[in-house]
Amino acid sequence: MITLFRLLARVPLSLMQRLGTLLGWIVWWGSSGYRNRFKANAQAAGFTPDQYRPAIAAAGAALAELPFMWGRPAGVSVLPHVASWSGMEAVEAALDEKKGAIFITPHIGSWELLGQAVAERYADKYGPMTALYRPARKAWMSELVASSRENRHGLKMLPTNTSGVRGLMRALKSGGYTGILPDQVPPLGQGVWAPFFGRPAYTMTLLPRLAQQTGVRVFIAVGERLGPGKGYAIRFEPLEGTALSDPKAPIEEAAAAMNAGIEKLIRQLPGQYVWDYARYKEPRAEMEVAQ
Repeated sequence: MITLFRLLARVPLSLMQRLGTLLGWIVWWGSSGYRNRFKANAQAAGFTPDQYRPAIAAAGAALAELPFMWGRPAGVSVLPHVASWSGMEAVEAALDEKKGAIFITPHIGSWELLGQAVAERYADKYGPMTALYRPARKAWMSELVASSRENRHGLKMLPTNTSGVRGLMRALKSGGYTGILPDQVPPLGQGVWAPFFGRPAYTMTLLPRLAQQTGVRVFIAVGERLGPGKGYAIRFEPLEGTALSDPKAPIEEAAAAMNAGIEKLIRQLPGQYVWDYARYKEPRAEMEVAQ
């Protein structure tokens, strides 16, 4: 599988995206469980078929992009695929002032490209982007993803354990930056219940605690997919004036503020969100990561 990924990484990204679009629709019509879960989540959040239907193709495109994101040669840059950047003035101001930055990057658009592009752009000036990494369950995928991310310019990966969280905390306090996927259901004991599109969702507390304890600037970030061969638009929007920036605010309020920021982004791009994810499921017990 690793060899296949690396071979597919050499196929033009635009062609892989087109194939992914087809794959997205094949899975949609071939799996009633996937289709029903997708529709139920999008409709419960208040979106119409016209709004969420593009996410069917986007899900396939996201999958088809992975060989390029994970398996391309170490010297091949993602930056030529970025069509535009916006909101970077505020990000650069935070890093120039050694305030540090957390990028809230939910499962929308191309979060893989977003992290790699930001790291490539800023590593030489501000140092590497520090991020936590949980190994995949399948050995071959864990090896592929780990080797890919560790070999990318500007990325510093830390394990999702106590030492990794402490390392991330040190990096942020020294003015560094990180990107975190905030919309996964964390293990039991590592989250709180907070509203997400009007329904209670078990929400991670790691990101809110990092924000409150370090005083870094927090941004909602997205790598919007513009279409096959058209590249990506990377955008950052400051998430200020909320419980995330108040160290005295209850963690439940901070988690709710984070979810509200994610909701706002999804309302802008409902056709690129991963709607099939079971966001409202019950958390499972797991070895606790210190927060």
